[in-house]
Amino acid sequence: MTARNGTDLDAAAAMKTFSEMGYKVQFANDQTVKEMKQLLCNASKTDHSQNASFACVLLSHGDDGVIYGIDGCEQLEELIKHFKGDRCRGLVGKPKLFFIQACRGSGLDEGSCIEADSVDAQSSSSERIPVEADFLYAYSTAPGYYSWRNQSNGSWFMQSLCEMLQRFSGELELMQIMTRVNRKVALHFESSSNLPGYSGKKQIPCIVSMLTKDFYFPKKI
Repeated sequence: MTARNGTDLDAAAAMKTFSEMGYKVQFANDQTVKEMKQLLCNASKTDHSQNASFACVLLSHGDDGVIYGIDGCEQLEELIKHFKGDRCRGLVGKPKLFFIQACRGSGLDEGSCIEADSVDAQSSSSERIPVEADFLYAYSTAPGYYSWRNQSNGSWFMQSLCEMLQRFSGELELMQIMTRVNRKVALHFESSSNLPGYSGKKQIPCIVSMLTKDFYFPKKI
């Protein structure tokens, strides 16, 4: 795959943002598929008894359901399975957040003049917790679509995510923050390219939540 110019800006913004919110940040660059799998497997085996949540930011090329290492691709499910409730007991009942900046296909969003709002619904949890519970997957784009990245400024999604986390952490609940990320990406950005058919395109992130409680990031340290 081609070099992802601008991704260093995304990585730097993510490390700064999550560090300021009190997370212990670990960084890895240019990983093979085997290295990615091992890194996440090791992270799942860490002692999480004193941790309130876990967050993972993936910055790479991708396609529908897969994420790329430097030597090939792997199903996203294979990377995330280590954190399921039947494998990672230390994070049972705790939010496990995955922020994924990668393409999910080659479709281009032409945009339209229609806006839609959504309403959150709370769900209750019981004493026995499903192994899939308390995950949030924040994808940079909808299934099947291209994900835009500016070589000089970083990706639309990651820069918007870090901006909204820095602005609203400790004040708004996570889904409220992610709604603002969606709005920022959807309305503030539009592609400009010399390639035929690639200008004037839009993007909308896709948030998939299995969280069972409201989640507030701590205020910046």
